[in-house]
Order: sequence, then structure tokens, then C-alpha cells
Amino acid sequence: MYEILDDTAAQVILAIESGDSIRRVAQHLHTPYETVRQAVIRLEDAGYVHYDDGLDVDDRVRDTARELVAASAGVSPPSIEEAYVIPQFSDWPFAFTRIDAVYVWTQGGYQVGRDPEDYPLFLAVREQDVDAWEAFFESFGLPTAFERQPSEALAGSLQIVLDPQSSLDIEHVEGYPVVPREETITYMREHYATFESALAMLDRMYEELDLDVAYRETERIQS
Repeated sequence: MYEILDDTAAQVILAIESGDSIRRVAQHLHTPYETVRQAVIRLEDAGYVHYDDGLDVDDRVRDTARELVAASAGVSPPSIEEAYVIPQFSDWPFAFTRIDAVYVWTQGGYQVGRDPEDYPLFLAVREQDVDAWEAFFESFGLPTAFERQPSEALAGSLQIVLDPQSSLDIEHVEGYPVVPREETITYMREHYATFESALAMLDRMYEELDLDVAYRETERIQS
């Protein structure tokens, strides 16, 4: 079994939601379609994944895959790119929020200058799932907190900042679950000096928006 479940195959299993297409799983993992397709073929041949009007996987296989990926993280700590994918291996809903919501809604076009050696990820989660999320990330060697922690208090460069909410309103952009655009814009306006250019970017990307920031951005560049 473990010969079949290499890191890619294990991640494919964990990313599958019942009824998903291969393309949808590739979006979840932000991995090339052909890479995921080949992994699915191997998993189907081994009987670990089934296709009937969409992909499906047995819970026992999913648990084994999660153990494998977590063990791999214990040997080689997750990269920043992998940390963005890991939450999708859980059993509970979440949405990227704050700085990470800005990144998602601008489709990667705007990224606040974050130090790779001191990198928090911001996730909105349900209050009822907080304990489960803490245990989940602990299994991957990723510390959690409710406020960003100073880098000197951490053993590694990554940390997960949880934002517990009574309920979640989740949208999806290019495979990423994210808090609604209006909530993200409100956050950006509250930190206008940091996100002025990102607001202008959103204004250009989404025709229905009228954020009245593009001219000021141009004016600042010319001054």
C-alpha cells in the first residue's frame, strides 16, 4: 500500500471530496492536471479510489494517507506553498482571511511582503472546530494561535493564526476557500495604507466594483 501512496498520491486522496472531478482535485492542490490524473489512475488500479459520477475514497484509506503526509511533515517541515494546501486535508470547513484573503481575491497579484522566515497564515474557522484544528496542525508540526506570535517564540518559520467564528460564509477563488470579497475589502480599507494598491487592483479586476482608488494610486506613483 505504501508503495502506491507516495506524497502526491496521498495528497490527492486527502484533497478528494466525494463527487470531485480530477480537474477539481488539481485545483484544490494547485498541481498540474496531468500529475493528478496519473496519480488517480494508479490509485484506481490499486482500488484505493473509485470513480462513479465523480471520485470517491474510503475513510480508512484517507486516514492512512493523512498519517503518511503528517509523518512526512515531521521529517521535512512543510514549505509555505505546502502550508496553503494542508488545511484542505482536514475534515472541517475553513476560509483564508485577512492578508491571505487579499492574496486570494487578487488571484496572487498582490502579496504583502512577508518574511519567509516569519510567515503566518490566517484562517477563519468555526468556533466548534477550534480544538480539532489545533490537534490537526499539531500533527503536521505547525503551531496555532489566535493572534500572530513573535518569531522568536516559535521553533520554525510558519504559524497558523486561527480566527474562530460562530459560522462561516465561504467563497472559492481558483480552488482556494476564502471569506467573502466584501469582508476582505472592509479589512483592506481598515488598513488602507498597506492595501491601497491592492484595492486599486481589485477595482480593475472586477468590473462591478467602484472602489475609487485607482486615481489616487496613479497620483502617488507620479508624485
